[in-house]
Amino acid sequence: MAEECRMCPVASEDGDFLLVDKPLDWTSFDVVAKVRNAYTRAGLKRKVGHSGTLDPKATGLLLLAAGRYTKKIAELELLDKGYEGCIKLGVQTVSHDTESEEFGHTTLTQVTAEAIMAQAEKLPGVHMQQPPMHSAVWHHGKRLYELARKGDHVAERKSREITIHRFEVTRIELPYVWFSTEVSKGAYIRVMAHEFGEALGVGGYLVELRRTSIGSYRVEDACSVGELVDSILIEGSKREKE
Repeated sequence: MAEECRMCPVASEDGDFLLVDKPLDWTSFDVVAKVRNAYTRAGLKRKVGHSGTLDPKATGLLLLAAGRYTKKIAELELLDKGYEGCIKLGVQTVSHDTESEEFGHTTLTQVTAEAIMAQAEKLPGVHMQQPPMHSAVWHHGKRLYELARKGDHVAERKSREITIHRFEVTRIELPYVWFSTEVSKGAYIRVMAHEFGEALGVGGYLVELRRTSIGSYRVEDACSVGELVDSILIEGSKREKE
């Protein structure tokens, strides 16, 4: 088994926050289900929830709450979040990320580094943002992504106020633009990538995203799913021997 996670304990009397580095193509629910199952296997009764969905095509910090700490999830959801990612310019996808096929390829001959940097400087501030169709937002008892995958489109998606605290371009190798950003609760980085491409007149979508922070919690302190599961099983084994 792997060594116990740096962020242990995992089964405190009052509850725990668990920092997980979510793998690519896992849903947030996949991680919650895996961890909940580990507690069951270990003979430890624990509720498990997460403090904010991370898209399947994104990796990085997923903050779970276990035991009585699940009551604090609403507080965690209010925390600002940090991300690093990459936008591909000159093409779009319906989902604004790699979950769907590319369309609308456009030449980038008129796009300069100066134009990209100028657009990046405009982003920090308060914005009204419409959730994408491929999102977990509820609409008449259905998740938007469920409707999107059936080919349905909901035009009247309610826009939300978000704040982009910081947006920095870290590297440009067209058609790719790498960035680092800090945003408020409810901000969709996929939508930011899409709108960034639109503002430059060439379209764009998110090809890579990693969540690096949630409030003061950092991905550097997170465990892999396997490490966390092993830590829970080790804790369960210890208690059996007591």
